[in-house]
Amino acid sequence: MALALAGIGEKRVVTGVCGKDEMIRHLQDLGFTTGSEIEVLGENAAGMILLVKGVRIALNRGLANRIMVA
Repeated sequence: MALALAGIGEKRVVTGVCGKDEMIRHLQDLGFTTGSEIEVLGENAAGMILLVKGVRIALNRGLANRIMVA
């Protein structure tokens, strides 16, 4: 499922990233690598606040839809 569908407080594991090579590299540089655990700290209509490898990251819904989690 896409990360954008996760609710507040949920912890998920990244299973993959979709998109062009440049977009995949950018998301991997932010910490969204296969096997990484992500916690959803907050969300609104525009995007999500996530905890990735101990760092808070704000991500818009378009990018969150490209990150597949289990």
